[in-house]
Amino acid sequence: MSSAFDGLKPELLFGYFEALTKIPRCSKNETQVAKWVVDLAKSKGLEVDQDEFGNVVVRIPPTAGKEKAATIVLQGHLDMVGEKDSSSSHDFDKDPIKVLKEGNYLTADGTTLGADNAVGLAAGLALIDEKDAVHGPLELLFTIDEETGLTGAQGLQAGFVKGKIMLNLDSEEEGSVYVGCAGGGDTHVTLPVKRAPREGDAFAVHVKGLKGGHSGLDINFGRGNAIKILATFLDRLRGESDYGLVSFEAGDKHNAIPREATATILLPADGKAQANKILDQLRSDLTACFGTSDSGVAIEMSSSQAGSDALSKESRDRLVCLVLAMPHGVIEMSQDVAGLVETSTNLAVVKLESDKAVYQESTRSSVMPALRMAQDSLFALAHLAGAKPESMGGYPGWQPNMDSKVLTRAKIVHEKVTGKIPEVKAIHAGLECGIIGEKFGGMDMLSFGPDIESPHSPSERVKIDSVERFYDFLKALLEDLAS
Repeated sequence: MSSAFDGLKPELLFGYFEALTKIPRCSKNETQVAKWVVDLAKSKGLEVDQDEFGNVVVRIPPTAGKEKAATIVLQGHLDMVGEKDSSSSHDFDKDPIKVLKEGNYLTADGTTLGADNAVGLAAGLALIDEKDAVHGPLELLFTIDEETGLTGAQGLQAGFVKGKIMLNLDSEEEGSVYVGCAGGGDTHVTLPVKRAPREGDAFAVHVKGLKGGHSGLDINFGRGNAIKILATFLDRLRGESDYGLVSFEAGDKHNAIPREATATILLPADGKAQANKILDQLRSDLTACFGTSDSGVAIEMSSSQAGSDALSKESRDRLVCLVLAMPHGVIEMSQDVAGLVETSTNLAVVKLESDKAVYQESTRSSVMPALRMAQDSLFALAHLAGAKPESMGGYPGWQPNMDSKVLTRAKIVHEKVTGKIPEVKAIHAGLECGIIGEKFGGMDMLSFGPDIESPHSPSERVKIDSVERFYDFLKALLEDLAS
């Protein structure tokens, strides 16, 4: 049976990538993939350890003559984000990812691909079998639960890895090397609501077709937020109709821009025509706002069924107005690095339950005081709305070290391998380098990877030829650092 991976180079790397796509490994469900790595290492006669959190380290001995070289840590995360289109029946708890080859790209059929971070994991694992690779002692550090709070990295204990040089293989732009990242933290807001019996014709309102994407890497592209769009319709409708709001559900992951949102409403007998008129105008407005950045956006209303209880008018209006008031998008651009988002926030999740609505906002910044100020504003807004805010903790950023010896070597090696000097960047996303650097003092770190587009969404895809260049650079850099 043919596979999308047939004939792809480098064969070892893509072979391990394919194996990873067959193992369910969404965040907090890494037991199976961690066991697979441990069993693989043992079958190869390698030293392997696993800590109480589930993090795994595999130790690869140096090639002959490189025994005295510095130990290098190659780091990635075992988990992936599980996002799918509403039409997909994929079960992330048991189904393998169905991978498709489209020209020079690998993508998935209606789901996330998991190239974030399967490519990085596969690159490290390929070095186990790579007969021509030259390197010193290697430690493959594979953490769990990176995507929902970097909790695996936060659980690392002293001594788990010995190396003082770390190459993080979790970046997504080939030709660039990263020397810094944003820190972040989540805010949960709980709004109490009241319900009452309500009559009316039930309709489901569904926002779909948005690109979504990574809440850090893609936040500056001006893509639509399904939560905001749905609330805009509900807000306009309340100015024309005393409708009942039965349900509101949108978003799933704190680090994914919401692509879909659904509400169930009860309209009076004569309310459908007015609601459709509002929808028509909103569609026109969405085209004007997102015609370039998110042209696939759609909002539809269809007959449905609902229970007899809807929110009280006051609760309905508080819920909708709080959604509209909560910030989403870029807050501040960096004053030090051109083109870098400094501070942003993602309105990621809103779920209406029987007696409360729960909002989740994920905020990032490369300046920790700016992160705190953004969260302070969310707390103030919640208090004004009569809601309860709660900080869910956070993680540190990674401050760039432009005097890094590894960076100096990497720039020289990259030019030799590719003919191009790499761009040196910081990233508006939460790499584990910040936490690991804080836990293991004196670590010299660098992050790089192949071209991965739209991670954390079903549009995720990896550029095939960039993977080979990424791997060639990795091998050449390891050889240089062993010299």
